[in-house]
Amino acid sequence: MNFKKNKLAIVGVGHVGSAVLNCALSFNLAADIALIDIDEKKAIGEALDASHGTPFANSPSVHIHAGGFEECKEADVIIIAAGPSVLPGENVDRLVLAERNVKTIHDVMTAIVKYTQDAVIIMITNPLDITAYCAQNLFGYPKHKIFGTGTTLETARLRRILGDKYKVDPKNVHGYMLGEHGNSAFPAWSLVNIAGIHSDQLDAYFQPSEPLERDKIGAEVINIAYDVLNFKGCTNYGIAMVACRIARAVFYDENAVFPVSTTLEGEYGITDVSLSLPCIINAGGVKRRLEVSLAESEVTKLKLCAENITRVLKSVGVKK
Repeated sequence: MNFKKNKLAIVGVGHVGSAVLNCALSFNLAADIALIDIDEKKAIGEALDASHGTPFANSPSVHIHAGGFEECKEADVIIIAAGPSVLPGENVDRLVLAERNVKTIHDVMTAIVKYTQDAVIIMITNPLDITAYCAQNLFGYPKHKIFGTGTTLETARLRRILGDKYKVDPKNVHGYMLGEHGNSAFPAWSLVNIAGIHSDQLDAYFQPSEPLERDKIGAEVINIAYDVLNFKGCTNYGIAMVACRIARAVFYDENAVFPVSTTLEGEYGITDVSLSLPCIINAGGVKRRLEVSLAESEVTKLKLCAENITRVLKSVGVKK
């Protein structure tokens, strides 16, 4: 019997892309994994190294190999992690990367569209909302098939922090960080709950050692990324887990909900800018953006994120 093997292509195998590869193997995501990098030797080395562990993996027959952009032709999912990242000691706002990585994404997408417009593309490259907007809007690729990981990583950090605070499994903490993947992301406290217990009532139910300070928690979610960066020199494991978890929703047609970065089309009065709202993700990509009910103050913060991102898009010449 002939059957189609799931194929994943990873573009860029630096710190983040190599972590994505390792996570993809752990998740048993695909039978065929292609690595694409401007440094061909690096891609070959990563493929060889990873392949040596497959005899002990759940699926030892997985085919890991390096190649060019022609590998995208039959890919089901493409994860783009190409381009430089913020380095320790630099201006740490992700948006300083815009000029560098807009060009990177232009080169990557120009190459990809020569071979496919069918694969679902998951963007990691920062500044995420800028690169996601470029990929979604400048190359004629189906918009619903391209999105950024968005604030899914910030959301995971929020759930981890709250889970630790209230001593519950973070998988049972529900809610989202929304807006920009960056400094203006914010917790949508109106949506946060544990087992249906709203954020306003968490202290009364769980009696933590210190009361919930919403502004402090929101700042901690943002600043903890820079703690990781400054301690180890990069952030790669968390975002790799996020990208692979979303990719699994595509491969398995899950209709799972994640706050990913897409180009808004009038939600909350915001249009023509990419930022994160909860979206239903399945084999076709973004099935639907969810315009969930937010507090007025949260809508104001969302619009501020949109203004910040739009300003950068204009500063690098992507929008007029």
